[in-house]
Amino acid sequence: MTTLHVDQVSFWYGSRAALSNVTFTVEKGHIFGILGPNGCGKTTLFRLISTLLPLTHGDIVVLGQSTKQNATWVRRQIGVTFQAPSLDLKLSVYENLRYHGWVYGLSGEHLQARIATVLRELGLADRKTQIVQELSGGLKRRVEIAKSLLHEPPLLILDEPATGLDPAARLELWQLLNQLREDQGMTIVLTTHDMDEAERCDQLLILNRGQVVAQATPSALKESLGAATLMMHHPAPSEELSVEVYELCGRRPRVVPGGLRFDSNADHELLLQLAAQIGNGFTGVSFGQPTLEDVFIQKTGDRFREVQP
Repeated sequence: MTTLHVDQVSFWYGSRAALSNVTFTVEKGHIFGILGPNGCGKTTLFRLISTLLPLTHGDIVVLGQSTKQNATWVRRQIGVTFQAPSLDLKLSVYENLRYHGWVYGLSGEHLQARIATVLRELGLADRKTQIVQELSGGLKRRVEIAKSLLHEPPLLILDEPATGLDPAARLELWQLLNQLREDQGMTIVLTTHDMDEAERCDQLLILNRGQVVAQATPSALKESLGAATLMMHHPAPSEELSVEVYELCGRRPRVVPGGLRFDSNADHELLLQLAAQIGNGFTGVSFGQPTLEDVFIQKTGDRFREVQP
């Protein structure tokens, strides 16, 4: 069953295209990651899905309903956790949840029951009366997600959910997301620029300069590059250098920022052959399994780094 379908979505800020013909589908019960460097269009896409920005080109369909025709209905089907904190630090956990519940039209015994449920499910029951500013970063993020779940949405979307969290809090966050998917069948869509987070997703879409450059499971994306990758590091890589290496070993590497790369089926024999060339302008050779950053480089010809928004 399809929970979210984004169809040929484009968006402009003036004359600059933030998104260009973005299309993808998210199935029920999946954790779907949108990976890309800062400035690639992730936040714009997040705002369009959450109906914070008007859709001008293409369509976004949530549970069979278009955000163009039924934005109010769609808003009640999604829980939204923003990158920027939205908690009132001077209020207790309970008070934050109660006021957010009122925004969604919840009240009385039903609201009390929902607050009790989300506090229990997110491991916050013993923090109910605690002032939010006293909480750790990981617990604050749990309260943010608890707010998003009060109205029982089938779709949870999160913008850079682990920003500002320490490694332990990140692990706790992912344990929580997996629990929501497994226990409730919830569909989760998140944006990230963190490779470790991306590895944890069921499906991954890589976005660069507003365009989709790859989409598959993280393992399938890495396997598409072959069994292993080999990088010859050089301060000024060029096509001429690539030809020289080809004449040496019979296999031509691709020119990428920082050196020459063999993207598939590199082996130790090739590694030894090329290591002998260190000193002829090359500064080193590295050998290993493909990573998601390797996929990004292979698809875009550039390193995974921040670009101007």
